[in-house]
Amino acid sequence: MSAGEATAVRRRGLGTGRLFGSELGLVFGRRRNQVGLATLLGLVVLVGVALKVSAMRRPPSRGGDLMTAVAGNGIYLGFAGLTIEIALFLPLAVSVLAGDAVAGEANLGTLRYLLLAPVSRLRLLAIKAAALAVGSLIGALVVAAGGVLTGVLLFGAGPLVSLSGTQLSVADGLWRLTLAALYVAAGLAALGMIGLFISTLTEQPIAATVATAMVGTLLWILDAVPQLDWLHPWLLVDRWPALVDLLREPVFLDRIIAGLGVDAGYAALFFVLAWLRFRRKDVTS
Repeated sequence: MSAGEATAVRRRGLGTGRLFGSELGLVFGRRRNQVGLATLLGLVVLVGVALKVSAMRRPPSRGGDLMTAVAGNGIYLGFAGLTIEIALFLPLAVSVLAGDAVAGEANLGTLRYLLLAPVSRLRLLAIKAAALAVGSLIGALVVAAGGVLTGVLLFGAGPLVSLSGTQLSVADGLWRLTLAALYVAAGLAALGMIGLFISTLTEQPIAATVATAMVGTLLWILDAVPQLDWLHPWLLVDRWPALVDLLREPVFLDRIIAGLGVDAGYAALFFVLAWLRFRRKDVTS
């Protein structure tokens, strides 16, 4: 029995809770996923170091953007990190997880052994969807927490000035950053459901990963075309940058609530599509 077959045999007799824990263990135990998390962290650290070097060479200007604000308060680096990585690196990390979800198991041969056991296909797919949501959350939290730690070490910390000009306490600023990470994670989880559907269409995880990443990139491109402004509200990524609205006083909730609604719609639609495909999927390997 191969290592993949042995893993499937160990997992197929587990209850939902233990099966979910086993799925998370596989997701975060893979070396490439660990490297991906390290890359997400390394990028925000690199941004912080670059800003520190720039601040040492010349005094920071009095701009109102997040990158300028980091030089005066390291907590802003958490928000800046999410804003920078939300367009490419975080979606790419989720694409890798989604590509492995079904196609990766089919490619290794473990999916066939799981489906031979008395495990409902719907339950198995729901567990994989939940694992993708957790992976999205961990990725967003790594960027946010890594940004705060790096920013505090390089620039120090203190009360934040909101985008509306009012002062926020450190605790309030960290709470809003946590909400921003949760908001980003919701959008990434919805992208993960698109990837989960794509993953049911193939047994090649690399193909599923590339296709999911291309979908994410295409959504950003469409969102940047002014002539398609009628389409923008329906695009998954359109309101992702609204995370900065959490730095306003009072918080602008309109775009955030609308963004969560779009996230939920995409997640539900593509999970159903994934289920319709997966329930009839003929697993040959």
